[in-house]
Amino acid sequence: MKLAWILWLSQVLPQPAADSLCLSTTVYLEARDQTPRGQQAVAEVALRRLESGLWGDSMCQVVTARKQFAPTIVAPGTRLKNTDAWVEAMNVAFAAERNWSLPADKRQEIVPGASHFAALSIASPSWRNAYQVATIGSHTFYKVQTLRPRAS
Repeated sequence: MKLAWILWLSQVLPQPAADSLCLSTTVYLEARDQTPRGQQAVAEVALRRLESGLWGDSMCQVVTARKQFAPTIVAPGTRLKNTDAWVEAMNVAFAAERNWSLPADKRQEIVPGASHFAALSIASPSWRNAYQVATIGSHTFYKVQTLRPRAS
């Protein structure tokens, strides 16, 4: 399955299926080689960004915002070929969505307040000196800015 096909499919699927597909794809591309906890932390950052409204009104808009997550950084022809990792990424994404649908005080947060993450072995973002929330596997999670839920 190619990334370009998945992104096309996310445009024709109804909600919430499209957003689940976009989150699953992001977890796969960003963290398929990480522990489930590391994958959950990646999903949490994306969900926190969606809730803020600063990167878009849907998960697909959030994860395809210019140079924010792997779906816009890797080549569209990239193949998602590790079936076991894809199934795990879907399970993590679905569980993260269920957790994030709870009231804020009932959620189990892994990287509280984290708005960004980076694999410092391959990236050196300008915000890498921000407050470090946690390091899980090869990702370091940062609170670069305070994100609040958008006003209703």
